[in-house]
Amino acid sequence: MLETVNIHIETVAQMHQMLNVAKPRHPLFSILRFEDFPKIEIKQRTRLVTDFYQVTLKKAHPCKIQYGQNIFDFNEGIISCFAPKQVAFINQDFRPATSGWQVSIHPDFLRLHPLGKKIKAYGFFEYAVNEALILSDEEQQSIESIFLQIEKEYYLPIDSFSQDVIVSNLDLLLTYCNRYYNRQFITRKALSHELLIRFEEVLGRQMENAAESGLPTVAHLADQMNLSPKYLSDCLKQLTGQTTQQIIHDRIVEQAKGLLTSTTLTINEIAFQLGFEQSQSFSKLFKSKSALTPLAFRQSFNQLR
Repeated sequence: MLETVNIHIETVAQMHQMLNVAKPRHPLFSILRFEDFPKIEIKQRTRLVTDFYQVTLKKAHPCKIQYGQNIFDFNEGIISCFAPKQVAFINQDFRPATSGWQVSIHPDFLRLHPLGKKIKAYGFFEYAVNEALILSDEEQQSIESIFLQIEKEYYLPIDSFSQDVIVSNLDLLLTYCNRYYNRQFITRKALSHELLIRFEEVLGRQMENAAESGLPTVAHLADQMNLSPKYLSDCLKQLTGQTTQQIIHDRIVEQAKGLLTSTTLTINEIAFQLGFEQSQSFSKLFKSKSALTPLAFRQSFNQLR
């Protein structure tokens, strides 16, 4: 097995230096065209971490993208968003896009603007690479116009309004990304329903073995489905109105109700069977969902019989 090289890029200027392109016009922000990138050769698997946000638009870039367990071939524009400290792995067969833009934004560039807080709420910065945003022709035109405006402003002489104008366009860009991601969930609803079925199967298997493997977690279930936790939750939220964690909790409580009404297991035994290390945690969750403690629920059910 080939050794993995670790690369940590702390500043936008350091990234420009590694790419062998001109210094950024602003120390905390830059926009580059993929057409201007020099030839990049990856000689061995690389673990890459940057300390800044990146938003890329790849145009007319034939490739495959995985959506759940399905593979799609496409030539449309692709938006990918990366948060600071996010880990990416690049293999030797990596080929950069030949057309499009790459925007790099250090958090300090946004610190005095509302976008500095707003950007942290955009879940798509936590999506995996294989969960990129695929744009229609019309959407790509809208996104391209924003990149062109940012690029134009970037190369103008800097004045007291430059940063505000760029940040305003970045805010618009991310708002469109958020809108189009929601559209992607809706237009691929059939595939999303398949994802929901798979999720129910994976959760069911985890619940069957909870006594040995512990409580189901969002991270573990997402890993079993080859998805990022945030993408899984956003997709389920669009389908069911609930996040992954809420669905897990509901399933635990429903299974607990079955055990409380059909067995003579003690509360401690039921908690252990459901994967809880402490019965107090089980009782707290149960009461938050049903307004009754497990014991009170069992007693009320027995009184109705």
